[in-house]
Amino acid sequence: MFAPTPSTDHATALHHSKTLRLATAALTLAGATLMAASPARAQGADIFKDADLALGQKLIAEHQCTQCHISKVGGDGSAMYKPMGKINTAGLLRGMVEMCNTTMNLGLFPEEVTAVAAVLNRDHYKFK
Repeated sequence: MFAPTPSTDHATALHHSKTLRLATAALTLAGATLMAASPARAQGADIFKDADLALGQKLIAEHQCTQCHISKVGGDGSAMYKPMGKINTAGLLRGMVEMCNTTMNLGLFPEEVTAVAAVLNRDHYKFK
């Protein structure tokens, strides 16, 4: 990072500040572009082909996912699984389960996240 010194003139400091802002903006845009093109968005339900469905069901019960969903959306909690078209690929479904894992500090391993997402896909989403 550039820190102006007494020998640096104001124009030079402004130039370095503008350059730093432009570089930050470029990196932010590059990161957003990579995320939009990430494999998670493009992946089909084949990401669930080796998932352990029994493990997924066990983890859903153990971490009381349904009870949490009921507290958030009411009813039987299943409205959580249809968030107005936000989850329209298997990769996004897995990403949403990962978000719950992180937000709730569940400590699930990647294969466990996949197992939970696979159960949700089987029971609610039915991505092919």
